[in-house]
Amino acid sequence: MNHVSSITSPSSLTEIMSLTAGDRQAMDNLIRKRLRSDVLLVNQIGEYIINAGGKRLRPLVHLLAARACGYAGSAHTQLAAVIEFIHTATLLHDDVVDGSERRRGQQTAHRVWGNAASVLVGDFLYSRSFQLMVELESNRIMSILADTTNTIAAGEVLQLIQLGDTELDEQGYLRVIGDKTACLFAAAARLGAVLSNSAQTVEQSLADFGFALGQAFQITDDWLDYSGRDASLGKNLGDDLAEGKVTLPLILALQAAGSDDRRFLTQTIQAGGTDELDRVRAILKNTGALDGARQRAVEFSERAGTALAPVPPSPERDSLELLARFAVDRSL
Repeated sequence: MNHVSSITSPSSLTEIMSLTAGDRQAMDNLIRKRLRSDVLLVNQIGEYIINAGGKRLRPLVHLLAARACGYAGSAHTQLAAVIEFIHTATLLHDDVVDGSERRRGQQTAHRVWGNAASVLVGDFLYSRSFQLMVELESNRIMSILADTTNTIAAGEVLQLIQLGDTELDEQGYLRVIGDKTACLFAAAARLGAVLSNSAQTVEQSLADFGFALGQAFQITDDWLDYSGRDASLGKNLGDDLAEGKVTLPLILALQAAGSDDRRFLTQTIQAGGTDELDRVRAILKNTGALDGARQRAVEFSERAGTALAPVPPSPERDSLELLARFAVDRSL
């Protein structure tokens, strides 16, 4: 039996949320149920992170992909919860490593409870996610998610050793964001096809879609870190610069800048901090680095949309296409 939606194709993120309301509610109920622990601190930090909001794009991609492939069961909501637990665990660990002060507009968990508690609750969420996926009794699902979490961890280490590296090129940057961000989007989309026993061509197209979507999303986030406003980021503007992260806008500026500006950028990146943020932003704008980074995000967004061609037409597939546009245009 195929799932058939009676709702017309969404034209905004709000309409996508309406289309998926039932599935998302089932996922939220499961998240809250399986977040519970006998240890009070686990409950406190877990609730703090989950209640912080966010659009939960990764599980949303999975829910849409499963329905787009005709899936009519309920295991997709459990897998969506797994994906959200994995993502939340990475956020807890990320914020400790980066020393971030804000996430989704509120204080990060490690600022409230300390580094040790945040790391350990992140570990709890990782292990809970694997308990949930084991219950689905699918070696294929476990294999995909085990590989994905391993890739994310390797990406974290790779980014750590590249902090302050002003020799980093675009290829190296894309590898980091592919490992850290895009691979979980790819797994989320692929697993929709896996659950539905879809053709290999459809499964691969959804994986390609997810990966390109993740790249577009992360490049846009990195672009917004220099061109956006605090309110649109949910974190402090210039955080990447303060942490010594060499993202695509900086890479393109280092390539295009004159010798004085290049020397200034190199010194500023290696020193960390945001005291020189205004001058850095001016250089990024004047060298065309901001426009260049945004154009790369648009290219990945378009690649994501094109990848969906083998997926049968449906409001859910159209929603995935819209998410590809949302990755670079957060006003949708």
